Amino acid sequence: MNLKKSKIIVLFISLITIIPSKLSCQDNQWENLLKDNTLKNFVRLNGNAEFQVVDGNLIGTSKLNTPNSFLATKKTYRDFILEFEVIIDYGLNSGVQFRSESIEEYLNGRVHGYQCEIETSTRKWAGGIYDEARRGWLYPLTRNEIGQRAFRNGTWNKYRIEAIGNSIKTFVNGVETSNLIDDMTKEGFIAFQVHGISNKEEEGKKVKWRNIKILTKNLEKNLFLASNKAPQISYLDNELTEEEKRLGFRLLFDGKTNKGWRGVRLNKFPQKGWNIENGILTVEESDGEESRNGGDIVTIKSFRNFELSVDFLLSPGANSGIKYFVKSNLNKSQGSAIGLEFQILDDAKHPDANLGKNGNRTVGSLYDLIRAENKSTGARGKNFKGVENWNNARIVVNGGEVEHWLNHVKVVEYNRFSQVFESLIEKSKYEKWKNFGRWPEGLILLQDHGNKVSFKNIKIREF
Repeated sequence: MNLKKSKIIVLFISLITIIPSKLSCQDNQWENLLKDNTLKNFVRLNGNAEFQVVDGNLIGTSKLNTPNSFLATKKTYRDFILEFEVIIDYGLNSGVQFRSESIEEYLNGRVHGYQCEIETSTRKWAGGIYDEARRGWLYPLTRNEIGQRAFRNGTWNKYRIEAIGNSIKTFVNGVETSNLIDDMTKEGFIAFQVHGISNKEEEGKKVKWRNIKILTKNLEKNLFLASNKAPQISYLDNELTEEEKRLGFRLLFDGKTNKGWRGVRLNKFPQKGWNIENGILTVEESDGEESRNGGDIVTIKSFRNFELSVDFLLSPGANSGIKYFVKSNLNKSQGSAIGLEFQILDDAKHPDANLGKNGNRTVGSLYDLIRAENKSTGARGKNFKGVENWNNARIVVNGGEVEHWLNHVKVVEYNRFSQVFESLIEKSKYEKWKNFGRWPEGLILLQDHGNKVSFKNIKIREF
């Protein structure tokens, strides 16, 4: 064998021996959070439920009449990939906190922050993202039917959380369950939750975790590609994500100017009654009457088939609305312009909630025509986050099919060309307007009802 050949062989053998060691090194970058099978790197917060390590499993046991209990890491994490397996007794609720905090200045140390849901209920939101003690549900699985089927009761389930920058994705058993864009909290601890219980029959139930490991380096190279893609939900203010741009969304409000809007009976934006400050568009408080101050505002452009998303914040007792298929020249008298309306209302304090028929003037309803109710899970609540909190309205129109969504829960669905819809119109105040709600296109309107209501993150895509 000549010298050249021997050098090549030696080099080849060296590479063979080096490659596995390199891969092994990469694999060792994962950190086991249950080092030495002890809880020395954790602290229990808020509640008194029991946590223990048995045979490498972290076990949480429910305890009657104690708040949510959290076993939190002493260390905080910023960007990471977290993996674990979990099994939970039926009927018990749990979750894993991440980028979370417990500080005395906030609710006397109550744990708050992102939580990846673990649940056994028929709602099937396991793998969704909840904002504990803060904003509530950020990513319910109402728009991810594949994700709803990922979790399996009575057996071990593999979870994965990828938190990198403002992108947060969760996976259950290899299925992408959440795809969230949010920048509220960039760093915090990880904590394992045992939910508080008030039913004695649920006492002593257990949730178990195993193979808990975290990766904080080379994250981009280790991202998981699931066979499905969960719909993205973004909480960025007046900013489109790359995914939204790809889908064709555009901003109807840029957060700075009134570009693209005019007064409903004007050829320009109202000079009073509306203001823009800190990325928020607000109709000012006046006398509670329709269009007596600044008046309604409408888009300059008309829309036919679309998906519209608007964040809104109600002041106590406030009334407003988002209208679509608006004809600004129909109603020449005082009052609001004519169009289909996603009702915005403080149901608890505004008298309109008790008027109309069967609750068809409550928040999320097709005003005066169809009552809003939870059509995503069948539960009684509509997932309204209350006044003085930001809520999301989503309206989807595709041909005759129309949907209202409130905070990502479907609350209204109808066909505007159906006989049922026509019958509703015939029995309503809209009967006098020919082809009401069935016009091929129309403007989008934000209503001035004389109450302070704020809007942001107004975006739309056309089909």
